[in-house]
Amino acid sequence: RKTHQPSSYHFFNEPAEVSLFRSRLLRWYDQSKRDLPWRTVAMTETDANIRTYAVWVSEVMLQQTQVATVIDYYNKWMKRWPTVQELAAASVEDVNEMWAGLGYYSRGRRLHQGAQKVMSELAGEMPRTTQGLLKWLPGVGRYTAGAVGSIALGLVTGAVDGNVTRVLCRLRAIGADCTSSLVTDLLWEICNLIVDPERPGQFNQALMELGALVCRPKSPLCARCPVQTHCHAYRKVTHITFSVAILYYGMLSKMGGGHSVCFCEGWARDLGVQNYPRKPVRKAPRVERMVTCVLRCRMTEDEDEPQYLLIQRPSTGLLAGMWELPSILLEEDIPGKKHRALLSAEVQRIVGTSPDEDSFQYLGEVVHIFSHIHQTYVVYSASVGGSTERDREPQSRWVSASALQEAAVSTGVKKVCELVHVLTGLRGLCMRDISIYISSLFYIVMSGKCCLIPAFLIL
Repeated sequence: RKTHQPSSYHFFNEPAEVSLFRSRLLRWYDQSKRDLPWRTVAMTETDANIRTYAVWVSEVMLQQTQVATVIDYYNKWMKRWPTVQELAAASVEDVNEMWAGLGYYSRGRRLHQGAQKVMSELAGEMPRTTQGLLKWLPGVGRYTAGAVGSIALGLVTGAVDGNVTRVLCRLRAIGADCTSSLVTDLLWEICNLIVDPERPGQFNQALMELGALVCRPKSPLCARCPVQTHCHAYRKVTHITFSVAILYYGMLSKMGGGHSVCFCEGWARDLGVQNYPRKPVRKAPRVERMVTCVLRCRMTEDEDEPQYLLIQRPSTGLLAGMWELPSILLEEDIPGKKHRALLSAEVQRIVGTSPDEDSFQYLGEVVHIFSHIHQTYVVYSASVGGSTERDREPQSRWVSASALQEAAVSTGVKKVCELVHVLTGLRGLCMRDISIYISSLFYIVMSGKCCLIPAFLIL
């Protein structure tokens, strides 16, 4: 048996319900919100230009990155570049170094490009409308424009991010693919309807906060939810007297061209409200293996501290403009016995000299996972003398261990340096940004034995 609910089932249609929903959510937010630096700026900064810039920076950093990781990066960024004018005057290299370890590195470059655009084309004035934010700031989409506009400028507009998508899909029992244009448009329509016109920025943050703290992807805290009585998903789970077939298997409504926004697939009873939102199956990440070398050099015999070779990546593509250790992408059929020969040839190409193949010492393997790539670094170390041709490869440089700590290198490179630190005791290579390591695990493979090690245990 199938049942069809009216499309109003997936919407907020009663003004009284909208008003009650707003008041309950904002009351909870006022009592429970986290104390975050960008929220303080949004509430206390009287200069709209600085306020808009500060919120913009925070929203870009928070894309695909956990709040706990962002806080320290945000504070350092704002201390160094407190205004859009100062960011515009910075170099790309400085921006990359500041962003190192935060991931999705194009975000930092787009902030820099946006700041320069504001200075050159808008006389240093940040846009004051969502349309202006979309037009003038590279990388700003509908969500970021809505968030910055509402939080920094008080514009009455919704802001639909991943947290808000989850909250609204559960509240209104929207079980179709949440990435589809049909559902996306519906969510924006709902959000623009229910946003509080008196406190739009705080309302949008309250929805996001609810998704982060209560309506979580896993183990949601429904008993603590301030808007539990408005939630269709929760009602479905608790009203067990109804037929499961009636509640969960039907196409509950039709919208626009006959497309359903409800479940067309079976309901997993053990998941409860976690059946929402419904997402498409993710494509498996691409698997890559890289052979990489930590290459040391003492430029003079009396030099106490060795130098380490870094290569700059191309200005476009993955990790554009970042620095990395000499590395080669391995073809599937390359046997391990050829790794040293490959590295020897690569080092020869870069610096004009190379150790004997037997001098490359195998250290282990490090796994680093991007959103779309599962990457394994096969790590070797080697040393060369001081007669290298330091300018042979324009996109290379030798740096001290201390300079390596501050260089614009990726999290993957930092993990490789940690491996070197653990195995050889080179403390100068240790990367001290604990926020990166608490949230990550990596594999070290030695003598064929694989150990899973929390990175923060080996600092």
